Amino acid sequence: MNKYDLIIIGAGPSGIFAAMEAKKRKPDARIIVFEKGRSIHKRVCPMRTTNRCAGCDPCNITTGFAGAGAFSDGKLSLDSDVGGELATYIGEEATRDLIEYVDGIYLEYGADTMIHGVQNPEAIDRLRKKALRSNLKLVDCPVRHMGTEKGYEIYRAIQEDLERAGIEFSFLNPVKELLIEDGTVRGVIADQEYYSDLVIAGIGREGSEWFAAMCKDRIDTLVGTVDIGVRVETNALITKEMTDLLYEGKLIYYTPTFDDKIRTFCTNPNGWVSAEYYRDGLAVANGHAYKDQGKKSDNTNFALLVSMNFTEPFNTPIEYGQHIAKLANMLAGGKLLVQRYEDFKRGRRTTESRLARNKIIPTMKDAVPGDLSLVLPYRIMTDIDEMIQALEGVSAGIISAGTLLYGVEVKFYSNRVKVDDTFQTNIKNLYVMGDGVGITRGLMQASCNGVHVARQLFPETSPPS
Repeated sequence: MNKYDLIIIGAGPSGIFAAMEAKKRKPDARIIVFEKGRSIHKRVCPMRTTNRCAGCDPCNITTGFAGAGAFSDGKLSLDSDVGGELATYIGEEATRDLIEYVDGIYLEYGADTMIHGVQNPEAIDRLRKKALRSNLKLVDCPVRHMGTEKGYEIYRAIQEDLERAGIEFSFLNPVKELLIEDGTVRGVIADQEYYSDLVIAGIGREGSEWFAAMCKDRIDTLVGTVDIGVRVETNALITKEMTDLLYEGKLIYYTPTFDDKIRTFCTNPNGWVSAEYYRDGLAVANGHAYKDQGKKSDNTNFALLVSMNFTEPFNTPIEYGQHIAKLANMLAGGKLLVQRYEDFKRGRRTTESRLARNKIIPTMKDAVPGDLSLVLPYRIMTDIDEMIQALEGVSAGIISAGTLLYGVEVKFYSNRVKVDDTFQTNIKNLYVMGDGVGITRGLMQASCNGVHVARQLFPETSPPS
């Protein structure tokens, strides 16, 4: 009988750190982690060298050990207000303590000791003043940047240590169903049935649709948010003041026409635009950056995301985001669209010839020139344009004709699951954590979420038997 002390669904940061902490506290615990994607040793994306997607199934960017965010850019946000809602569940002090603890583990595995955003407070205040003049809120979170290639090394070492500690990983073996009897979880079905009195779902955004289906009529949820927008690419000189000071400064804006919240997200100085591929080949925009100077581009990219919140009777935000992304994929033959800002403003399609003479050379070579107005709703188009104009007050030149917009970027979250302060659902012994269930939005808080849940399940450290 496949009986375990703990089953974890998903080998992203929350699942990794839950397994690590649980094993520390109960060394003889039998733990298995199920993951849709591959081992870190086999997570190789050909597009990183060819700039063209090879169609790996499942996608090596969105699935596999360490999850999607960890394999893109590896930024650790060291502020309890950034990267998720953990503090609303467990409090600011507990969240800060977890961040310090988890950050120490990343440092032990070789994360860069450099922290961006703390060196020059006077210059940051001047930048904040610029933002205020444009009605933008600057969130200057300290950031530790691991980098795409260094993040890979760190997570490879973590996986190997966890395997040496006796934690089982079942790769390319996604969980298909939860085994629930009389309101209590009993295990999961993957390639076969596996049993445990404790199950944690640490799914990322890749697993949000699957988990939404698991929740239907069984697990209590609230209608979630979907973030929809574009990835902006400009010359790195345009954003140099911001990125030199903060690496990733986050700017929040409420648009004048619709009063919608829109924010910058996942800034990659001298980085590369990339694509994430989800179920059925759905392509959405993303970005990453290397630590190695020899692998840096001339451009900086970042996301502009409009937060879409829905009310009853609508309760399928994931499908809404997928629908918009599918429209873009349809027009681009299964790839991403790219449009120059001048064409975006004028309501015309970017053509191959216009893109060829553009001053900003796209880092994503197989993006298809097109027209985002055929994809994005008018409201979101207006929000994006108003945000870009506001950003001009902080990063002069961002409204230049050649700024590139890739579409679309969508962040999928399951409807937010109702949980208690241990992150247990209404199903007894079923716990949730991470980005896919709308609790976190980044590596650090997802990792902290995993530690916290493991500590609730194994409150006292026990010696091995």
